[in-house]
Amino acid sequence: MTKKFLIIGNPVKHSLSPKIHNHWFNENKIDAIYEKRETLDKELEDVVENIRSGKISGANITVPYKEKIIPYLDKLSKLSEQTNSVNTIYKKDNVIFGDNTDVYGFVESIRHKSINLKGKTALILGGGGVVPSIISGLNELSIKKIFLMNRTFKKIEKFKNKFSKIELLKWGEICEFDIIINATSVGLKTSDEIKLDLNNLKSNKIFYDTIYNPPLTNFLHKAKKNKHSIINGTLMLVYQAQKSFQFWNNIMPKINEKILSILSND
Repeated sequence: MTKKFLIIGNPVKHSLSPKIHNHWFNENKIDAIYEKRETLDKELEDVVENIRSGKISGANITVPYKEKIIPYLDKLSKLSEQTNSVNTIYKKDNVIFGDNTDVYGFVESIRHKSINLKGKTALILGGGGVVPSIISGLNELSIKKIFLMNRTFKKIEKFKNKFSKIELLKWGEICEFDIIINATSVGLKTSDEIKLDLNNLKSNKIFYDTIYNPPLTNFLHKAKKNKHSIINGTLMLVYQAQKSFQFWNNIMPKINEKILSILSND
């Protein structure tokens, strides 16, 4: 019987996860299909119960459900507990597990580019579900200092108690940094613009956008124009998918030029 996997979120139309997983299923001769499903809050419990009954073999979770899915799960990994964020669910011994592969995805995307962040400073924009994963990833990469800024200041106050290396900024307070990370959903629409003045930064900075579709957001386009280094979310997407695939199938799929070209040609 063909196994079924899903990515659930809202919106989810832009997701390239099906392309990645269906390519790997084909490459590894696994009888399975991966689909995207736009989901409402009230449908989260049904998705989990479908995994419990075996109708679905596993799922990825994206915005805005990485935290909202948690009450319906039986057990969380240490990383999901630490970040209060789940992006991968699966069943093992009749127990529904929630795990986080976003931290792995972010860390490996930085390593893939041979970037050394040891002793450096980061500025994260956003207060949503992926932020604690980015913070955990930066800590794993031995970052020295993390600044966090969000339009709604209240949304980021909770992170101060959880992570010791971070300093909270009011929106528009630009600090000195080596890498700036857009962890908001501003950029999913081509007209979206992050209203910050980042034109007078010293030297070459790294601009990292967790968004991968469109591949060049306004945030990255402006940075490129100002001769900064840019990274979009494609590598993070592929590496987090690699770890999810391993959880579900006990196979670590290959990340090579073929899979990256499949995504860049979308």
